[in-house]
Amino acid sequence: MHAGGRGFESHPLHFPRIGITRGTGGFASREAALHLCFTDSGSGSNKMNESEQQQSDCIRILSDVTAHLSLGGGSEDALVGVVGALCRGLGSAECWIWIRTPDGTSFMPVCAQGGVRPTRGQEELVREWIEKPGFEENTIRGTIVRLPLVHDGEKLGLLEATIPHTPRSGALREVVDITANVLSPLLASAELSEDLASEVALKTRETDLQRRFTSKIIDSLPVGLYVIDRDYRIQAWNRRREMGNQGIERDEALGRHVFDVLNRQPRGLLQQEFDSVFYTGKIEQMEAESSATGEPRYYRITKVPMRLNDDHITHVITIGEDITDWKTAQGQVAHAEKLAAIGQLAAGVMHELNNPLATIGACVEAVTVRSEEVDPAVRSSMEEYFRIIESELGRCKAIVDGLLDFSRPKSRILRSEPVNQIVEDALFLVKHHDRFKRIQLIRQFSEDLPEITANREQLIQVFLALMLNAIDAMEGTGMLTVSTTISEEFLGSVAISFEDTGMGIPRDDLPKIFEPFFTTKQPGRGTGLGLSICYGIVQQHGGVIKAESTLGQGSMFTVHLRAASPEVEQ
Repeated sequence: MHAGGRGFESHPLHFPRIGITRGTGGFASREAALHLCFTDSGSGSNKMNESEQQQSDCIRILSDVTAHLSLGGGSEDALVGVVGALCRGLGSAECWIWIRTPDGTSFMPVCAQGGVRPTRGQEELVREWIEKPGFEENTIRGTIVRLPLVHDGEKLGLLEATIPHTPRSGALREVVDITANVLSPLLASAELSEDLASEVALKTRETDLQRRFTSKIIDSLPVGLYVIDRDYRIQAWNRRREMGNQGIERDEALGRHVFDVLNRQPRGLLQQEFDSVFYTGKIEQMEAESSATGEPRYYRITKVPMRLNDDHITHVITIGEDITDWKTAQGQVAHAEKLAAIGQLAAGVMHELNNPLATIGACVEAVTVRSEEVDPAVRSSMEEYFRIIESELGRCKAIVDGLLDFSRPKSRILRSEPVNQIVEDALFLVKHHDRFKRIQLIRQFSEDLPEITANREQLIQVFLALMLNAIDAMEGTGMLTVSTTISEEFLGSVAISFEDTGMGIPRDDLPKIFEPFFTTKQPGRGTGLGLSICYGIVQQHGGVIKAESTLGQGSMFTVHLRAASPEVEQ
């Protein structure tokens, strides 16, 4: 270690009559500065001579310098104090310590408090001075000493001091050398500390940013998520878990036992689920139904093992996903597949039935003609049987035709049509029906609706069937609300709703109402084909028909049909 001085690395530095040996680690305190090894070669007289005065002055300066360094190390405040001590001790205002800037591209001066600042020219020459082993310049004001501050080959700065021309100049020069020697390791230590502090601060910021980023991802997930440790205490709780009627604030959940927070669930069952994941290390998944919000909701619960140190399982992540819409969609797909299968079966059966029905009809007609040859008394009873047979044959034919329409709705031309006008046409037909006379009708038609691509006659058939079903459900008295609006559920579609105040449909029956032959009406009042045919027609139009019902309050059927495209005829 050296201060870049005048080649005093291997021998003691001397004040007059004082041998001061330069240590390798600098001074750590005022006491260390005062603990100098010096010898008195005088006569032993107690009278202070001139050399002793110089010795006292040098010790005082070094004591002042080390006092500042012991309090502040290599900090800027400590360096300001060192420069001030040198200025006072040397009796010169031109003392500076040049240190590297934080980016390491240049050097900046540290001046005494209220002291003189170096000139612009000096700042530009510092880099050149640092490259020299030791530079002196004699001026009228004194000798300017510039000592590079070097530690382990690293040029850390420069000590610049002007020593006035006095009898004690030599001793003061030694003080400057010692000060430079002490400053070098301190500046190296300070820079290392700053680098480490900057690196720690940078890593801390990066870690904090990563933590916040991860937290944002978890909070943005459309699922509820929480994490427990081996003590069943909650360590993470995302924002989704805070939402809804059953939501709990994160601050209220973190750190608490999961059984105290999720107290609606059986503790034994919940603990068994967690213990199973801790023990087996396998992901477990289950589905659950909840009616806590007043309507049934379905959830997929997934429990995932977590290893904090890639060793033993330390935590369990629980993810709760609302799959109600998915379950509904799956049910609709299954229902559609079921109806398609029934339709294919019905088509084949009905085609097979049409032939024998036609044969029976022809035979009845032939027997009717031959009945004229029978005795009048017998013919009268025979004619009654023939009428019954014809009536039942007609009913069978109607059922066959209805099933064929359900399985393969007749292809019709689709045109751009105003939806409100189609609904009005259906209302015009139904209002002449006897059962409609005691029904209160409420129209809620939105204006400026886009036209729909449809077959008018088929849609009138659908709307008429839905309104007649509503009238039957209200048993002739009640309120029927017919509305048209932009569909909120399907983009680019129009919604037509028929809401009644009838008896409603049982919840278990709702998934079956569009199946052929299923009916909630009394025997003899319906074949169960009306809604099935409506379903087929709406599907042919590329639309969707949905039913909602509350038992004892009424039902609402909504038909969603796509708005017309530029190609209005198909």
